Amino acid sequence: MSNSNATASEPSFRESVDIMFNRAVALMDLPPGLEEKIRVCNATYTVRFGVRLRGKIETFTGYRSVHSEHMEPVKGGIRFSLGVNQNEVEALAALMSYKCALVETPFGGSKGGLCIDPREWDEDEMERITRRFAYELIKRDLINPSQNVPAPDMGTGEREMAWMADQYKRMNTTDINGAACVTGKPINAGGIQGRVEATGRGVQYALHEFFRHPEDMKAAGLKGTLDGKRVIVQGLGNVGYHAAKFLSEEDGSLITGIIERDGALVDDGGVDVEAVHKWISKHGGVKGFPGATYVENGAEILEKDCDILIPAALEGVINMSNAANVKAPLIIEAANGPVTAGADEVLREKGCVIIPDMYANAGGVTVSYFEWVKNLSHIRFGRMQRRQEEARHELIVGELQRLSEHLGDQWSMTPNFKQKYLRGAGELELVRSGLDDTMRTAYQAMREVWHSRDDVHDLRTAAYLVSIGRVASSYKAKGL
Repeated sequence: MSNSNATASEPSFRESVDIMFNRAVALMDLPPGLEEKIRVCNATYTVRFGVRLRGKIETFTGYRSVHSEHMEPVKGGIRFSLGVNQNEVEALAALMSYKCALVETPFGGSKGGLCIDPREWDEDEMERITRRFAYELIKRDLINPSQNVPAPDMGTGEREMAWMADQYKRMNTTDINGAACVTGKPINAGGIQGRVEATGRGVQYALHEFFRHPEDMKAAGLKGTLDGKRVIVQGLGNVGYHAAKFLSEEDGSLITGIIERDGALVDDGGVDVEAVHKWISKHGGVKGFPGATYVENGAEILEKDCDILIPAALEGVINMSNAANVKAPLIIEAANGPVTAGADEVLREKGCVIIPDMYANAGGVTVSYFEWVKNLSHIRFGRMQRRQEEARHELIVGELQRLSEHLGDQWSMTPNFKQKYLRGAGELELVRSGLDDTMRTAYQAMREVWHSRDDVHDLRTAAYLVSIGRVASSYKAKGL
């Protein structure tokens, strides 16, 4: 199919979310009117504000959309990108509602965006723009620890979250829980260990859980473990980088392709993720990287033979124009909406298994939830129990040592056992443990629906059924 035809019949990101929502609710028995209540965005605030920069007033347009307040606060990232528009923000807010319900974080769904290219402005200018945007949202309670809690997204990170949190505290000087107004903050500004890696780590844990189920692997025509599996990653930003790094360094997967905005790198023996990441930081792209073959048209690498494809950048990269040529038997959506509704259908008919974005990239909101709880409790995780854990472990190790001395050398402990066992869990270990548990539990809820119902043929529909069911239950409990 040619690109022009693809674009003509291709649903937008917003329409894709609606199509997938409709496919799921058609299989549900929701009370009259509740389906519409869950579908629609409750409110979208559009702000246009001016900032004096380089001798003149520049006007910027930003959005904050609240999709569902079945639980409060509502949660969702703020992205800085020239592609930001109301439809995209509302679709992402809807996805956040379902995502939070699926992984059982007690939030409604929201999303925000500022139409800007951060690369056009220096740090001082970006701070002034970000603070002014935050000011406009804060004064309408669209940033508030108990009502609306943003987080980083595309084009934003720890730096922007620190500015926003500081702006909130300047405007709410007596709010003791002010640090909880945003998540994804730097560690020394109320952040949490493991937040930066969280979404990529969640992708890894999602794959671990998928590979624990032979029935699911069989559906994708895969077997064995992640060791040696050929992986192609599209987008080596925060999420793609961490997912690729953990899969290659800890699970033995081969990153055979990395696609970036200026082309792609391929090497069937595996590309060095860390080296590529450093190269991109220094040169702004992958071109010229000496350790792999460079391909100018990066998009064609999406169609290269591999075991696992990880789209980790923009929405709609796998669409009607290329879906038929995608060879990966397993796609895990690290980005939001990388597969359009039309492409989803083509891939399903081919037998490709898709681990959907709603689940696959929920690591970020899960660890954001932990950060929010940490800010409200005013104590880091592990501070109370870590040494007590170590003391109890010391007792057991002491007994084992006494027994091994009594029984002789053939009963001696494994080297490093004592050191590993004695170490109490600190914040990072606890965050990873909580994230792993969340990803396992959510996957099991999806696969139970996938395998127990004859009318559910894919994980995405299963994810929507689980999450919409939970949102509906929340509304019913509130008396709606």
